[in-house]
Amino acid sequence: MAVGTSRPAGTHGALLCHSDGSDTYGIDPDDLPDGLVVADETGRVICFNDAAVRITAVSKADALGLPLERVLPLEDLKGCRWWTLTDPYGGLATRVGQPERNLLLPGGREVLVSARYVRERPTGPLRRLVISLRGTEARRRTERSHAELIATVAHELRSPLTSVKGFTATLLAKWERFTDDQKRLMLETVDADANRVTRLIAELLDISRIDSGRLEVRRQPVDIAAAVGRHIQAHIASGQRPDRFFVRIQRELPEMWADPDKIDQVLGNLLENAVRHGEGTVTIEVAPASAKDDEKGTAVTVSDEGPGIPEESMGRVFTRFWRGSKRGGTGLGLYIVKGIVEAHGGTITVGRGPGGGAEFRFILPVGAPAYLA
Repeated sequence: MAVGTSRPAGTHGALLCHSDGSDTYGIDPDDLPDGLVVADETGRVICFNDAAVRITAVSKADALGLPLERVLPLEDLKGCRWWTLTDPYGGLATRVGQPERNLLLPGGREVLVSARYVRERPTGPLRRLVISLRGTEARRRTERSHAELIATVAHELRSPLTSVKGFTATLLAKWERFTDDQKRLMLETVDADANRVTRLIAELLDISRIDSGRLEVRRQPVDIAAAVGRHIQAHIASGQRPDRFFVRIQRELPEMWADPDKIDQVLGNLLENAVRHGEGTVTIEVAPASAKDDEKGTAVTVSDEGPGIPEESMGRVFTRFWRGSKRGGTGLGLYIVKGIVEAHGGTITVGRGPGGGAEFRFILPVGAPAYLA
């Protein structure tokens, strides 16, 4: 009987594959996200869910009732037949299953396979062999992301560390030969490169905390208008024209409770992107969230008049390593910005501004910490 492949008329429950072969109303195997294959005591397939069909490209009609080794002719990465090696029905009676591992289907398709041996008693004969199948796409994406992160870190560290090493070695070997101005220039370069390494390490720590859900938010009252003013003054002090910035701050803003250091990080990153990658006037607007935002809080919008972000790239702006058309930076800043805003319970979006450039808008919700409520 094909357990879990059909539903009796007039019932509303779903079928569950049971070790005794009975039909019990519970979870439909086809609702499971992973592939599920069950073989009986003779090694014939009695359950083959939709996810297994998708992963293996084998239909249910071609799987049910056939020997397991014919339905899933798995091989390890050395080309050895997997079921011959593991021998679940004739092997050691103390085995309880197989841990997840990467195996190959015909045609070289990779699949992650784990198995559970169901016995009547600890060392008794095998009554059911329950197999879980998963595609490798998600794991491959994670591996690629980790590889990209390592490559980016190595690349970003190499340049400043080479500079620091070169200048310090030169100063130590030939200190008396340089004038005070030359020494100051080299030490300032070393200091700037050391700051660059420090920023990269801070970004990596932020990513680790965001990915693990451990990003701490220490809420206190924040004057967002004053924070915007500080960042603009910093850009003017570094050489930007004062008329490059236009600030519009509405009165009677909602009280904002947030982590001031992290809000500074968000504002700094968004303004830096607008100044470096945008053109024309950079507009910063702070206002209460509007009715169309469907939430209460403070909305901060940063826009420029540059070429903007292509429509096809809008969905990737807040992902790791996105740099747009211009190179420079680690491509981690906007990913961290999104993580900080969401850690505050807020939202951030990107679009095209009135001047045609990029427009970033984040909203932080109203509300004091729970211990002050």
